[in-house]
Amino acid sequence: MPTLTTSESAIARWLTSSSHTPAVAHEAWRDGRPAILRTGDPYDAVRMPPTLIHAAVDSSVPDVVAGALADALEGPVICQPGVWYYALVPPGTCETWRSAEAVVRGRGGWLGIPRPDHTEPTPVTPYWAVPVDHVGMLSSAEAVAELLRVGRAQVEGTAT
Repeated sequence: MPTLTTSESAIARWLTSSSHTPAVAHEAWRDGRPAILRTGDPYDAVRMPPTLIHAAVDSSVPDVVAGALADALEGPVICQPGVWYYALVPPGTCETWRSAEAVVRGRGGWLGIPRPDHTEPTPVTPYWAVPVDHVGMLSSAEAVAELLRVGRAQVEGTAT
């Protein structure tokens, strides 16, 4: 596995900052696995159904979806192929989330986080559909809720 750049190393430290044992996360990444990390600080994660995401962006093609998510959310998104998308959002979103279209993992939750440079779509392994560009980069909870609302409207045929 290639060595992380200086920027990717800083992002990796930020992503693993919720862990008491970040070395375990780095070991998972070295072995090609996602690191299982706590949510709630420095980020919560909105678990988004692919059906709604694909409907909202009118595509299931990974590159098209990634571009649309980057434009709509302006923050990092993990793809667990065929299962879920996870938008990283500010900590505390779990307490204020009001959208019925998705669940938020906050304090006490866990999430499989891919290595910061794992951005190529895979058939099974989680990857960054929208990578973290810098430490602290998060999606807006309001933008995530709006994207899910648009997807729901498309699925139900009520889009305007």
